[in-house]
Amino acid sequence: MAYTLGTPSTAAQTQSAPHQHPSWSPYDDNGGTAVAVAGSDYCVIAASTRLSSGYSILTRDSSKVIQLSEKVVLVSAGFQGDIKALQKLMQTRNVMYQHNHRRPMGVNALAQLLGNTLYYKRFFPYYTWNLTCGLDDKGQGAVYTYDPVGNFERVGYSCQGSGKDLIQPVLDNQLKAASPLLVPAKNWMTSLPEDEAVDLIKDAFVAAGERDIYTGDAVEILVINKNGTRRDLLELKKD
Repeated sequence: MAYTLGTPSTAAQTQSAPHQHPSWSPYDDNGGTAVAVAGSDYCVIAASTRLSSGYSILTRDSSKVIQLSEKVVLVSAGFQGDIKALQKLMQTRNVMYQHNHRRPMGVNALAQLLGNTLYYKRFFPYYTWNLTCGLDDKGQGAVYTYDPVGNFERVGYSCQGSGKDLIQPVLDNQLKAASPLLVPAKNWMTSLPEDEAVDLIKDAFVAAGERDIYTGDAVEILVINKNGTRRDLLELKKD
């Protein structure tokens, strides 16, 4: 095509076009919800089993829980690739500790180790939301909650994942744990008996499953107490 005066060239049009940023991302949010409640002599951990991407359900039976020792559990929600990588790394570090020290790592030590691991990757973080849960050296329930770059605190209960905005207000209303930052310190563990805490978590997941498309299919429940670990499965709606 012949050039005419006043018609911009193709090169000029290309240079003036807005810059297109690449749409690819190394992350994906595969959904899922995790809840933990600490009592005076128990800890209840629960996580949904649905694994989604966008509006597609990839699998209905994906565990988000890994038991690192008899009294410690790590549960994660978020990007499945980072969840598996992080849990595999934590399991490896835990086994190395046991070989070196001839004893399992406690929940407080594992909580600090996870915080250090997440902070080390803060410039390209694991896209995960984690809870480290179990019984401490005194036999009391412990729940540590994290952000993706390693900031963490010990709380009486916590919720992570896609259903957090639905479940956390229910826990706040029913458990009313005191802040660990209060001076003088107050007991922040729930006074609920173990069976009532399990029922509360089940009710919360049933309600969240009605409103969050990424929470559903089933809930894997672990109860850790002085007698060991008990597992249960709660079926949720499939759609």
